[in-house]
Amino acid sequence: MSDTTQRGTIYLEDMEIGMSRSLSKEITNHDIELFAEVSTDHNPVHLDEDYAKGTMFKGRIAHGMLSAGLISALLGEYLPGHGTIYMGQTLKFLAPVRPGEVVTATVTVTAIDTARRRVTLETLCVVGDTTVIKGEATVLAPSRN
Repeated sequence: MSDTTQRGTIYLEDMEIGMSRSLSKEITNHDIELFAEVSTDHNPVHLDEDYAKGTMFKGRIAHGMLSAGLISALLGEYLPGHGTIYMGQTLKFLAPVRPGEVVTATVTVTAIDTARRRVTLETLCVVGDTTVIKGEATVLAPSRN
């Protein structure tokens, strides 16, 4: 896993529109197996290559929420970071992620409501030049006050 900055907290008072952080991770077979175990989602399109070859995907794919989990990591560890409370998320799954592919998640601040401590962020996950997930997150950001 690689990231673009140190983990920690960016307080509400220090945030600006356009501020962004990214995180990249190779999605491994082990990650998919662990996610299946934790989530109890054992859909064979994720775990059984022979089954998955007969689907529209023509092979195994990672759980969409496994890639989306990188967005949660960014929000909780980098922007805003420690102390952030996830309030909502929209997600559109646009393309599959296959074992061995590197997903880069990016969150970008699009709105700040200082009075309510709410921050809205655009959320994206890409593999190479392909957007695999896009959406928007709303969080309660940590504040010095």
